[in-house]
Amino acid sequence: MYQIELHFHTAESSHCGKVRAADGVKQYQEAGYSGIAVTDHFSKRERGGPEENSWEDVCSRFLKGFYAAEEAAKGTDFSVFLGMEIRFPYDENDFLVYGFTEKFLRENPWIYMKELTDLYKLSEKEGLYLAQAHPFRPKCSLADTECLHGLEVYNGNPRHNSHNNLALSAAKRYHLGMIAGSDFHQPEDLSRGRTGFAELPHSGQELSEMLRKGEFTCKSSCK
Repeated sequence: MYQIELHFHTAESSHCGKVRAADGVKQYQEAGYSGIAVTDHFSKRERGGPEENSWEDVCSRFLKGFYAAEEAAKGTDFSVFLGMEIRFPYDENDFLVYGFTEKFLRENPWIYMKELTDLYKLSEKEGLYLAQAHPFRPKCSLADTECLHGLEVYNGNPRHNSHNNLALSAAKRYHLGMIAGSDFHQPEDLSRGRTGFAELPHSGQELSEMLRKGEFTCKSSCK
């Protein structure tokens, strides 16, 4: 079983990230994982709006952590996938997205200024996987399940009560995919959630495809 971390933040591209990408890659390699999806924060709060920045600059700063992690893993059998944790302006909900490319990012300006329905339509068109992160954490609420492929039913962040039991119940009730992630920001967050695959995805698009097909298992910890 190949273990992949699906919720990983870097100091390079998330203000709340406390671990540089290369150090995080090394820690997950030593923990026995086969790869990580770099899901740095993507929102107006994190990146700013069009009145402050160019979209080109927003994308470049967002991708710094991913490319640093990819560089750190070069020459090894450790895989790095591009993901994001996106938030829209109208509430505190966060969504994990997998399967997109840098090209997709640059061709969809100010996507975090739009709405979940817009992202879902793009996800269906492009074959992306869209899951709500920690949907029952305080200040969060379950989004429109018709616009989701899955829920993060286990979020391992030790500094938040994500009410994972409620997320699990909701995923079962609405027949949504169930993923797990450590929500890695600091060294203490290492390996607190895992998603396992019988076969190792070879690209972000393949990762999304396997998630969409339900070809994975999730657990709270692999320690």
